[in-house]
Amino acid sequence: MPGHTTTTLPTLFISDLHLDPSRLDVQQALLAFLSNQAQSCGALYILGDFFEVWLGDDDSNPFIDGVIQALAALPMPVYIMHGNRDFLLGEQFCAQTGATLLNDPTTIDLHGTPTLLMHGDSLCTEDVAYMQVRGQLRSSAFQADFLSKSLPERAAFANHARQQSQAHTQSTAMDIMDVTPSEVVRVMAEAGVLRLIHGHTHRPARHSLLVDGESAERIVLGDWDQLGWFIQADGTGLRLESFSI
Repeated sequence: MPGHTTTTLPTLFISDLHLDPSRLDVQQALLAFLSNQAQSCGALYILGDFFEVWLGDDDSNPFIDGVIQALAALPMPVYIMHGNRDFLLGEQFCAQTGATLLNDPTTIDLHGTPTLLMHGDSLCTEDVAYMQVRGQLRSSAFQADFLSKSLPERAAFANHARQQSQAHTQSTAMDIMDVTPSEVVRVMAEAGVLRLIHGHTHRPARHSLLVDGESAERIVLGDWDQLGWFIQADGTGLRLESFSI
C-alpha cells in the first residue's frame, strides 16, 4: 500500500486537469506547478482525468511528449489513477513517466491518517445512464476492441463520445451528477477510513459527514480551468488550495 508516513515532506494531490492541446494555458500551469510547488513534496498523486482524452499509450505527439517528459523529470514518486477520460493510460505511459498506476479506489497511509483515494465517478450512482456507459467503457472486451482500431478511428469515436457526454451533462440535473451521499458513506465504511479525497465532480470543497457514527471528511479537488486546484497534506494537517491560471 502506498504511504509516506516516514517523510516530513508534504504530499500533493491534483486531478481533473483535462490536458489537451487546445488548452495550452493549463499545460503551462502544470509545468509551472511541477517546477515550483511539486519540487518540495515527498509524493505527487494525480487522481484521474489528467488528460481530456487518452487514445492509448501508442498515441504520441509533441503535446503528450512534453507532459511525459515533465513527469519523468520529477525527483519524487508519482502516482496516477484512471479517470473517466483517460482510463486507457497503461504500462507504457507509466514506464515513460516513472509513475505508478493506482487502483480506484486505493487506501494510503497519509502522514498517519488512513485515507481513501478515488477519481470519484463511481460515487455518482444516481446518474444511471452514466454508470451504464462507465461499465461498458471499463470492460476488458471494449478496451481490447478499441485499442485494436487505428488512431484516427479511435479519435473519431472519442470525439463522438465527448459530444454525447456534453449533451448528457446539459440535460441532467446537477445533483444527479454529483456523488450519492449514501454511496460515499458505504465505500468509506467498507474501506475503514474517515477521510476520502476525490475529484471528478469539479466541485472543490471540504465536507463533514458521519461514517459508522464517527466524524469523517470528504475533500473534493477542483478541475483546472481559471484556477488550478491542489491538496497539500503533511504532519500538521491538510489544505485545499488554488491559484490563478
